[in-house]
Amino acid sequence: ESHTLYPEAKGTTGMFAILRPAAAARRAAQACSSSIRPSVSALPMHQQSRSESTLVIAEPSSDESALAPATLSAVTAASKLHSGPISLLTFASGSASVPAGVSSVIQAKAEGDASLLAETVTNAVVAANEKHSFTHIVTPGTKFGANYLGRAGAQLGVSPISDVVEVLSESLIVYNEDTFVRPLYAGNALAKVVAKGDGPKLISVRPTAFEKAEADSEPASTETIDVSANELTEWLLESVSKSERPDLGAASVVISGGRGMKNGENFAMLEKLADKLGGAVGASRAAVDAGFVPNDLQVGQTGKVVAPDLYIAVGISGAIQHLSGMKDSKTIVAINKDKEAPIFQVADYGLVADLFDAVPELTDKV
Repeated sequence: ESHTLYPEAKGTTGMFAILRPAAAARRAAQACSSSIRPSVSALPMHQQSRSESTLVIAEPSSDESALAPATLSAVTAASKLHSGPISLLTFASGSASVPAGVSSVIQAKAEGDASLLAETVTNAVVAANEKHSFTHIVTPGTKFGANYLGRAGAQLGVSPISDVVEVLSESLIVYNEDTFVRPLYAGNALAKVVAKGDGPKLISVRPTAFEKAEADSEPASTETIDVSANELTEWLLESVSKSERPDLGAASVVISGGRGMKNGENFAMLEKLADKLGGAVGASRAAVDAGFVPNDLQVGQTGKVVAPDLYIAVGISGAIQHLSGMKDSKTIVAINKDKEAPIFQVADYGLVADLFDAVPELTDKV
């Protein structure tokens, strides 16, 4: 693997105000970051040395009639590889609609809930690859995907490339090798990574970096493979918390609270606002570490990466690890009484105010 680092451009900061539109500057900075790569001389069109094909590993979905959003994003990323037909590996027994670009579905069958174990998923990936000899294997960059990515790489004898946010080799005229972009240092630098070697190229993709593939009316062929569970592990119990709010990773509106919330009881304010806006509730790592909310609500580098249409940060200072998990949101609103808080540097609209006054008033007026 060869790495080339180049800085990611940052938007400039201006004076703090009650209403500070910075969307244009931030989006211009994001566009700039994709254009400041090293110049590359034109190379011959990519030549396929052998029949190419891609396997996409499906994320578990609570609704077996629909694929998880992360899976749809992975299919879009796979389509940019120009690597032949795309197959979808799934453990679901339902008949979910097949996204556009997928030509076949491989349904893995395992005993009970063993399909949720990393060992079983790895066995399924290896079995599917032995049968079809895929040149590329794509998995969503989620906690579920991270659980088996390294194990699958070891079994396949390849080094995974994780957290891909762009497929540069989509332009076959410029890049004749599999070339990807992935963030480093909490998103402060971007690495250009070239995948080499004879084995399958194993990559995980950040779901928020790719559009969701649309459903396809064309039927896909289906096959079944039997997968044996690992004898050293056994599935015991799954505890699922039900909520009427949308999933944090797929919500179009996210309201997150930080240490400024002072305690867990005060998160009820954010829940009330989220319910009015039809959104989900998130939290910073500081709020999670303080025990205010469970860690499945954490947004950031070590939590969930979100990119909703609207992200409201309440009482969050804006630590770099939190920003890396939400800075791609289309519109960012920050509420903080500290006008020097770093969160205002990425916010489209900033409100310098006491959250305990601002949030209830905002909720009443929604």
